[in-house]
Amino acid sequence: MRILFICTGNTCRSPMAEGMLRKLAKDRGMSLDVRSAGVAASEGTSMSAHAAAVLRDQGIEDRITSTPLSEGLVDWADLILTLTGGHRRHVIQYFPVAADKIYTLKEYVENDLQVLEAQDELHQLVAELELDRALGKELDTARQRRLAELLRQMPAYDISDPFGGSRMEYNATALEIRSALEQLLDKLEKTDFKNSGEA
Repeated sequence: MRILFICTGNTCRSPMAEGMLRKLAKDRGMSLDVRSAGVAASEGTSMSAHAAAVLRDQGIEDRITSTPLSEGLVDWADLILTLTGGHRRHVIQYFPVAADKIYTLKEYVENDLQVLEAQDELHQLVAELELDRALGKELDTARQRRLAELLRQMPAYDISDPFGGSRMEYNATALEIRSALEQLLDKLEKTDFKNSGEA
């Protein structure tokens, strides 16, 4: 399975998620192909020093440099996990045909059934509205109202941004990410993806 993490500059949260997931999956004997990118990233910028230190502390020596989000990466990924709802909306706006495989990380690992049902409806509405927008169609006001109502009901799924912060803030963000990644791997282990390789 191919998983793509998305944040803003691809120097803090998404490379930490990439490095951690690669190691955690390997430790569980799972075959995942993991990359990361940023919606406002430059090509080849080094990870922030604190993010790299957090990974080193976990025995992860990956040399991850920033990559701008591209159509090629969106096409490559089986699953796109953003670090915030804002990133998710951005990716869907630019790549509406991929809406059905774009989630926030925390949203994807949600296991409350009522929330999951609301999420399904929300995703369907977002995909329909973005497709209409891309095709230049007039947006349906009833669907927009329902979308706003569902968004108000959703839990907060953003992972805190440590950019410019202290090492302690990076540690807290890394713990938040790692917890979600453990849930992600638990979820993937229950599916057919365990040994799907990189096909």
